[in-house]
Amino acid sequence: MKHLKKLQDLPIVGNLVKKAIGVMVSNNASNISKHFSQFLQPQLALTEELKQKVYNVRHQVYCEELKFEAERPDRVEVDDFDAHSIHCFVKHMSSGNMAGTVRLITSSNDTELLPIEKFCMHSITDREFSPAAFPRNKICEISRLAVLEQFRRREIDKFKGAATGAINVEAYSENELRCFPYIAICLYFAAASTAFHAHKEHAFVMMEPRLARSLAFVGIKFHQIGPVIEYHGRRAPFYINKPMLFDGLSPGFKRLLREIEKSLANSVKEHGFVNGPLEPVKETTKIISAQH
Repeated sequence: MKHLKKLQDLPIVGNLVKKAIGVMVSNNASNISKHFSQFLQPQLALTEELKQKVYNVRHQVYCEELKFEAERPDRVEVDDFDAHSIHCFVKHMSSGNMAGTVRLITSSNDTELLPIEKFCMHSITDREFSPAAFPRNKICEISRLAVLEQFRRREIDKFKGAATGAINVEAYSENELRCFPYIAICLYFAAASTAFHAHKEHAFVMMEPRLARSLAFVGIKFHQIGPVIEYHGRRAPFYINKPMLFDGLSPGFKRLLREIEKSLANSVKEHGFVNGPLEPVKETTKIISAQH
């Protein structure tokens, strides 16, 4: 795969190489979906105890590792947006530990602003896709995605030079190691699935363009709605909706999304959401062409 990536910018063969890589990644996602839930399971944090564990994971990543926020004595990273958020996490089944977390910030009225509205409205230049262009109860923001360091290590990092939290060769199986690079994607899919059930039709996120390009490579194509600004690093505002998500996903990643949907089914029912169709029907919701 590494050698193929070096060829994708070459003239003539570049497009063929990109297609070949896309097929390989899609096939890998399809294979992983077969045993994903054996090792990693997405859930909603519906109890106060689980929410505290989510906040602790965020503290480890955002305060202790990345230094985006000041460390706190109680080792929980929490803010005012959590009061109107739905928290998703991925559980490592054999250890019972949380591998990563993400939140879906919702808004039911004008006083419940999304972070992108409160801190980054000046960065949004495409007003057609601004939060103000949609009903308040239909918008949401994907925020605070955090994956613990020990679950971000691949097999090649287990040997010399591995940083603290490297995977122990005896602790994880080969199949588990293949799943770990997909944890972040799993969290995005968990947030998307939760948004579907909560009837949130328009999602926003502030992220690095590099991450957006990586997600686009697997078919998750966000629409950039403004320039890069300094916000916890160099980030830009992005928008996505349900038809856009499904329009770009390859068969392999659609299968992975369905498996994540199944894993979330019990949590969704406990939260009081009503199950609905996962894949969108043809509707009038704005869809951005792939060129964006």
